Amino acid sequence: MIKLRYSKKLFRRSSSKSSTTSSSSSSDGGDVGAGGGRGEIKWEVRPGGMLVQKRDGRADAEVITVRVATGFSWHDVSIGATCTFGELKVVLSMVTGLEPREQRLLFRGKEREDTDHLHMIGVRDRDKVLLLEDPALKDMKLRAVLAAQPVQSPYRPFIKV
Repeated sequence: MIKLRYSKKLFRRSSSKSSTTSSSSSSDGGDVGAGGGRGEIKWEVRPGGMLVQKRDGRADAEVITVRVATGFSWHDVSIGATCTFGELKVVLSMVTGLEPREQRLLFRGKEREDTDHLHMIGVRDRDKVLLLEDPALKDMKLRAVLAAQPVQSPYRPFIKV
């Protein structure tokens, strides 16, 4: 069973008794009106062709807190619900010190792409995301550190004169 939460003012119609819906849209994918009046529902056509209710800016954007597990530590990060995993990586780079390209984020057991949106994948408030360091880049860092160290001679004198 799924509970749908909605506000009654989202579905308010104009006060006129005849509800006429016009289905005209502009060539740039603009608004499609639904009646005329103060309580009208405004529609827009998304680039994929989907007709959706138009939002008034990002003022009502929901902010969620994501718990990020990194080995033995936890980080609570507040981020917009409609942000991408790439944007979450940028925020985590400030907290952990790992660059975004060095991070791998796992949610529900699967690695997520940088272009995946949090709300589309199903990340909600107080959900846990696992942060792993990319093993290939970790290995490259280790090799670079070892290569930078001077090579010691295998022969050591036992007695110094």
